[in-house]
Amino acid sequence: MFKFFYSYSQTRKAWLLLAISACMLEIIALYFQHGMGLRPCVLCIYERIAIFAILAAGLIATLAPKSAFRLVALILWLYSSWEGLKLTFEHTRLQLYPSPFDSCDFVVNFPSWLLLNRWLPTVFEAYGDCSQKQWSFLNIEMPVWLLIIFIAYFLVAIIVLLSQFLWFKKNSH
Repeated sequence: MFKFFYSYSQTRKAWLLLAISACMLEIIALYFQHGMGLRPCVLCIYERIAIFAILAAGLIATLAPKSAFRLVALILWLYSSWEGLKLTFEHTRLQLYPSPFDSCDFVVNFPSWLLLNRWLPTVFEAYGDCSQKQWSFLNIEMPVWLLIIFIAYFLVAIIVLLSQFLWFKKNSH
């Protein structure tokens, strides 16, 4: 199994697949917002940024999958999927156990050098309430679906990371 993931991680196709999957999630998020009129909350925007970072990781490694770019992209992928996992866990908790004393921020908080909500408000501005349930599929709310997606991204990233070291270590003897 590790041989497969090690070999596959050195192909453009694998990293392009990662980028395409993240891009599709972004397109779906924008459709939910602009096509269906769902109002993204602060956590939704932060989760969206985690997906954008996974998209960036896929594109970075696509440039040169057999170079150090692969490891840089893998670290970005791991970090982004872990952060996304934490965000969606918190978002799920807020929806399952809503409380007027426990909520997310009212506005997104970006660093002064990266004011995404000002530069591209149609994508990065939050309008909704994190505890409000706006959409579900198969009786599962959107944050739970995202939690499942981020868990999958994270687990695959862990396997790919392990394959970089276990397969290399096994073949270096």
